[in-house]
Amino acid sequence: MGWLKRNLFFAIGVAVAVVLLALAALYVVTSVAANQKNFDKLNELYSTLGGVKPGSDNQDNIDAARRQADELRQWVRKTRDRFQPIAPIPSTANGLTDDAFASALHRTITQMTREADTANVVLPPQYNFSFQAQSDKVRFAPPGSAEKLAAQLGEVKAIADVLFAARVNGLDAIQRMKVSDDDAAGGADYIEDQPVTTDLATLTPYQVTFRGFTDQIASVLAGFANSSHGFIIKSVSVQPSDLAATSTDAAAPAPAPTGRNPQTVLDERMLRVTIMVEVVKLNGGR
Repeated sequence: MGWLKRNLFFAIGVAVAVVLLALAALYVVTSVAANQKNFDKLNELYSTLGGVKPGSDNQDNIDAARRQADELRQWVRKTRDRFQPIAPIPSTANGLTDDAFASALHRTITQMTREADTANVVLPPQYNFSFQAQSDKVRFAPPGSAEKLAAQLGEVKAIADVLFAARVNGLDAIQRMKVSDDDAAGGADYIEDQPVTTDLATLTPYQVTFRGFTDQIASVLAGFANSSHGFIIKSVSVQPSDLAATSTDAAAPAPAPTGRNPQTVLDERMLRVTIMVEVVKLNGGR
């Protein structure tokens, strides 16, 4: 008992590590099984297609090629279901004016603030969800940057939805990369990381810092893993929160079942968590 009290944060860290490892193992096992099934299916399709001789007039070969091509397209569509594009706010399908983005920004920040209140998630005072530089503007520089900001606003909203669904105790910050001249001054809203583009997708980085207990951390990671949007967790940093736990946000201590006065077995303290997450946008998506 004395050792546990002296090493409380170490014990909490071990508990968090166990939860994260369990989630990671479940995610890996599930992904490997799904990927192996898809890989076997793809190999089967290629094997069948390889047996079709070019230039053959055999109708069976033609029908087989069409059938296998349809199956291959269906397989690609199923893969994309796990990487649904996040819609920009507002839509940029028909172009976007500065006035339209300014209106949508104010409306979305108000909506997210209300959702945080409903989920009992504490926000910093007058928080603008990384859009402080744009919050008092109706014109954005350079011209055309509103579309990039709209894409980020949609992605920030999707990230916030995961945190609110997990009912974390507090959201300290969502940080994004700079995409406009208004962002150039820097500040706490931004990270220096840049997107990575490959032949298959573009990965856009965000950093999220929140406070909560181990079960809420697990819910956040599960929320990102189970999302229909493509989220990749790059790193997780956990440390004791600077905010002292109160009677309303501290986990209830578990008393030891003895005939003497109850003793605290584990009084879990709030943790401060920083997550680096990337939004995956497949080529050809919005």
